[in-house]
Amino acid sequence: MDAEQLTSLARATGAEDPLVGLDATVRLRRETERVEAVLVRRARNQGRTWAEIAGALGVSKQAIHKKYGGRGLFGSQR
Repeated sequence: MDAEQLTSLARATGAEDPLVGLDATVRLRRETERVEAVLVRRARNQGRTWAEIAGALGVSKQAIHKKYGGRGLFGSQR
């Protein structure tokens, strides 16, 4: 999803019709989760530790490792 599409969805969250806003919110959440997973994978592939990634996301190392560490997609378990 490109920046223009994201901007359009963000604007739609303020729509007068709450169902339109809710739909946009769900779509933004899905895209955000997808982008986060891509960036976590990229960080792990570049040798970043779970602690570094957790710090960037503002969560505990345990939380981020639980969310992504067991998938076997993100390199070595540091």
